[in-house]
Amino acid sequence: MVELTGKRALVTGASRGIGAAIAKDLAAKGADVAITYERSADRAAEVVRAIAAKGRRGVAIQADSADPAALKSAVNEAAAKLGGLDILVNNAGIGRVGPITELSLADIDALLNINVRAVVLASQAAIPHLGQGGRIISIGSTLAERVPFAGSTVYAMTKSALHAFTRGLSRELGPQGVTVNLVQPGSIDTDMNPASGEQADQLRALTALGRYGKPEEIAAVVAFLASPAAGLITGTMITADAGFSA
Repeated sequence: MVELTGKRALVTGASRGIGAAIAKDLAAKGADVAITYERSADRAAEVVRAIAAKGRRGVAIQADSADPAALKSAVNEAAAKLGGLDILVNNAGIGRVGPITELSLADIDALLNINVRAVVLASQAAIPHLGQGGRIISIGSTLAERVPFAGSTVYAMTKSALHAFTRGLSRELGPQGVTVNLVQPGSIDTDMNPASGEQADQLRALTALGRYGKPEEIAAVVAFLASPAAGLITGTMITADAGFSA
């Protein structure tokens, strides 16, 4: 399937996990893909090689999503190196958990800066590059709508903020033919939340399917939203969580 042939995409925080899977899937469907990474240069290079193996152009850009100037520069660099930008995937995110009384100001600032502010700023920087048929897709969390255990209060709050951002921005960009959507994964088997982790059995028990998801399953949802087939979908939250929120 080459429904994204000729498209140019930027995926933030894509040296591993869900972001890496998204970058590879977009390339498999025909897009040239730039990724950002903070520290994992070797893993970012692996993703670029995987993109190249699919016959597409890959670019890795070092940028800390908590740094506004670096993030804006990365978006503009991606557009310059790819010859434009059609798709932005706001994937970079962090998790800090624990009782709210024990979260430090540094923890709270980090969650807000990366999970919320970076999404706003990357989108703001990308908009001038996006034309008719452009896509902005953010990666949220099923915890934005259901928090069945203690310790994730601030994290869940940052992900719920993406609801209003997605709806509002879809109204702003609709007249120029750009769609804006949010994908909400549940427990996905990644380095951050491995299916073999201490809490994995508890999390699996909360799902209807009784399993963790794979990064490639989230990537498939993103690739669909990036495709022409999803042209009517905007301002929407799509949850892929194995029935965690059922």
